[in-house]
Amino acid sequence: MQPTLAPPDEPIEALAESPPLTNQAVAPAFSPLYQQIKGLILNSLREGQWKPGEMIPSEIELAARFRVSQGTVRKAIDELAAENLLLRRQGKGTFVATHAEQQVQFRFLKLVPDSGSRGSEGPAKREIVECRRTSASTEVAKALALRAGDAVLQIRRVLSFAGTPTILEDIWLPAAPFKGLTAERLSNYQGAMYALFETEFNLRMVRAKEKIRAIAATDNQHQLLNVAPGTPLLSVQRVAYTYKDEPMELRHGYYRTDTHYYHNELG
Repeated sequence: MQPTLAPPDEPIEALAESPPLTNQAVAPAFSPLYQQIKGLILNSLREGQWKPGEMIPSEIELAARFRVSQGTVRKAIDELAAENLLLRRQGKGTFVATHAEQQVQFRFLKLVPDSGSRGSEGPAKREIVECRRTSASTEVAKALALRAGDAVLQIRRVLSFAGTPTILEDIWLPAAPFKGLTAERLSNYQGAMYALFETEFNLRMVRAKEKIRAIAATDNQHQLLNVAPGTPLLSVQRVAYTYKDEPMELRHGYYRTDTHYYHNELG
């Protein structure tokens, strides 16, 4: 049964005094109506009613389903599109965003070349240095909501742009959801890593938290990035979350900034 905002014999105006939509709803019932619709659409995404890349029902269909105006639905979809969770295609409809889309591939990669825009250098060359199963340290377990000692996959890779190694990444993933992920599988996949997670493991990263600081390259880091020992690097620690707000990846990135800069838009 599709969710509705009020029983059929109850006017939509009663929403303002109704209880919260569901335990998983993003917005409580006293929030603006379009935020409630946004929460219901997001719940449908969480529950897998529409898969990445699939078209969702039209605004008219969603308005009828939720018994609200088309304008209210449009405002909810506008916000989800701004958050890169939905993608509008002129003349075709609205689709669930996927990390395979060009405009979404760089959503979490904020490094931009000094001489061009993000992506202007073409796809990064990815070298998988290591992929192994290990036990979660206290830090990793805390970041991924696991217990210390739980099984995780640890991946180390280098991303090169225009032939220059630019980013070194250490990545930790909970082992159970990524059963079967190997270095060979990572190396053979031609798209973005998050697109691989979507298509082969049914896991979509929709938001992330980052901590950024400047560090000096260690012996191991300077060798993999081909810089002198002690070279300044930008350290970016990221935890990525799924639709269900589950922490699913811890990533430590070490960025060269001699030819790139970190770009973020605020507000």
